[in-house]
Amino acid sequence: MSPERVFAIANLVAAAAWLLLAVLPRQRWVTTIVTGTAVPAFFAVAYIAIIGSQWGTSSGSFSTLGGVSTLFANPWLLLAGWLHYLAFDLLAGTWEVSDARERDVPHLLVVPCLALTFMFGPAGWLLYNGVRARYRRA
Repeated sequence: MSPERVFAIANLVAAAAWLLLAVLPRQRWVTTIVTGTAVPAFFAVAYIAIIGSQWGTSSGSFSTLGGVSTLFANPWLLLAGWLHYLAFDLLAGTWEVSDARERDVPHLLVVPCLALTFMFGPAGWLLYNGVRARYRRA
């Protein structure tokens, strides 16, 4: 299977998981099983397989930005990096939904945070923390 094909499959799986978070926030099976375990585990297994098969095939490194750029010139390693983002952003979104559910933060306030977390990871997490702090005070 090509890296492009794996990329397309991973993006579809991620989009479906994020849709579940946005549409079924009160269903614990979504955050416990699907987005909190199964989908991140799927990404993790793919990540490990890619890293295992590509280890030592690139002259890049993580010690400089140029080294990272060289690593990511390999499409498989770039895909591994993308899977890393998909997994951790989804885990952050899962935490946002679970935390909001526990704190009775209205889901309509969480949805924009989820969208931002899906697209821009840390920015969405930061927005949710602002919503969380403001809602707690209100």
